[in-house]
Amino acid sequence: MSVAIRVIPCLDVDAGRVVKGVNFQNLTDAGDPVELGRTYFDQGADELTFLDISASVEGRATTLSVVTRTAETVFIPLTVGGGVRSVADVDALLRAGADKVGVNTAALARPALIDEISARFGNQVLVLSVDARRESGMPSGFGVTTHGGRRSAGVDALEWIRQAEDRGAGEILLNSMDADGTKQGFDCEMLTAVRAVTDLPLIASGGAGRVEDFVEAVAAGADAVLAASVFHFGQLTVNEVKDALARAGYPVRADV
Repeated sequence: MSVAIRVIPCLDVDAGRVVKGVNFQNLTDAGDPVELGRTYFDQGADELTFLDISASVEGRATTLSVVTRTAETVFIPLTVGGGVRSVADVDALLRAGADKVGVNTAALARPALIDEISARFGNQVLVLSVDARRESGMPSGFGVTTHGGRRSAGVDALEWIRQAEDRGAGEILLNSMDADGTKQGFDCEMLTAVRAVTDLPLIASGGAGRVEDFVEAVAAGADAVLAASVFHFGQLTVNEVKDALARAGYPVRADV
């Protein structure tokens, strides 16, 4: 393995503030997205992910002004998701400063959206955000959820990821809704299952609590590791995670 493992803080934003809870419920305020974004940039984060977690639920677009202010503060790739329903939405986010755009709910409702975005902007722009959990009745045992994990999409997670890759998705952000916010470790069983069906870059999300968790996620097949609350509340720093990955023998990008 020669490509550096990316460490990505995630800003879950609701009403212009970074929030964190368990399974997107019982949210607590974690700070200003612009200030936190700058902190993580200074710590050596490889990328930043900005998710407007209530946009799809409320049927509105991501708040562009917050995206713009965040993008003006950090000089690393910025992925933005939440409420993306059209090529026009992607265009607006890219113009606001996003480097990549995450899609989830709208793509499940109309999979051709993936084709349209990839054809217009290239697959390097498109991150498929998959909020998955264990679900009986699904062939793989993992089902996709929408609306911040509130609803089952009735779709098998592995089949959806295979289809999205065929349609032109460039990266998979896999968030385990079973593990999200629990700090009990990433869902390595789910990561291993997804890794077996796709060659796309795979971002592990949901459940980080210790530096060892990040190492285990990479061992399970993740190309990047994403976390929120452990960073927001000062339990871990980006540098501590990178140090642990390096000690385990995984390449990481040196701070510049």
